Amino acid sequence: MTAQHTLPPFHTQHSALSLPWPVDWTQFFGSTRPLVLEIGFGTGTFLEHLAATHPDKHLVGLEISNQCLVKAERMIARHRYSHVAVIHSRAETALHHLFTPASLDAVYVNFPDPWFRKEHSHRRLMQRDTLDAIVSRLKPGGEFFLATDIRDYADMAADLLADTPALQSLNDGAWSPQPTPGRIVTKYEAKAHREGRSCYYFAWRRTEVPVPELPVIKEWPMPHIVLESPLSLDTIREAFAPFHAHDGDIHVGINEVFRGRNSLLFEIHASEPTIEQHTALSLSPHSGAGPGSFTLQMTTIGHPRPTRGIHLAVRGLADWILALSPEQSKIRNEKLADGE
Repeated sequence: MTAQHTLPPFHTQHSALSLPWPVDWTQFFGSTRPLVLEIGFGTGTFLEHLAATHPDKHLVGLEISNQCLVKAERMIARHRYSHVAVIHSRAETALHHLFTPASLDAVYVNFPDPWFRKEHSHRRLMQRDTLDAIVSRLKPGGEFFLATDIRDYADMAADLLADTPALQSLNDGAWSPQPTPGRIVTKYEAKAHREGRSCYYFAWRRTEVPVPELPVIKEWPMPHIVLESPLSLDTIREAFAPFHAHDGDIHVGINEVFRGRNSLLFEIHASEPTIEQHTALSLSPHSGAGPGSFTLQMTTIGHPRPTRGIHLAVRGLADWILALSPEQSKIRNEKLADGE
């Protein structure tokens, strides 16, 4: 890493909400090397093994557990690894926002949560959309490795992989009962062996078959609305009740309102297919304008990024405020995107 590098040090926790969309990984690491991704590194045993055995590659690990992230960061600092980084992120968020098409040389997924309950099945990593994103981000010749000890999960993954024209198995069948050569036994894998469960090891390679274009999802413009209303902040607060807004597969909850010294803070949760954000919007008197003029905009709470969901939240909240006094309220100006 050069002295001019503007990103935080490697042993400071990175987040998909704070990194550029997409990340320039050559700039991030300070050199050009093959790029390898492990999704859900857990205790970090396999990531540490990759780091020790592949010093010629740049390694990125994704995890949502803060405890696992801290442990991995300490491992990186202890070994002084400059070729490894860990990121707090869901797989869907990283694949769609951080990595460009055909940028990854390998992707590893080790013993993902099977989410047994039917109502939680949408949380499984191996879904059609997520696998398509993985394939898009793999280079032709890049490899995808999956290990699981759940037979139903293996069967489901085998069906998905077989239905992916741009992937080809490196085994005689969908999986092998034997570990991929050079693989280390992880903590969870050892537990599966002790408890008598078979493991299923997948190794697939991306072919030259073209894949559908899946561009990086970038930020939208920073949203804000200036509106006029005869109502005071206190009156607006008293009228508030939680509500939801949605647009296709984007859902926003406006959950709570808090009174500040000179503003209202509205707690929101924006759920999109590739990202979820928990943040707040602020409503405050518009600077330099007379009474009854307000600005509605994002705050920095939760380090939000301006996405379709955040724009939907701003639009939904503005419409609700205007509806409180429709004949005496109006929008003076706005900065909202209407499409991608």
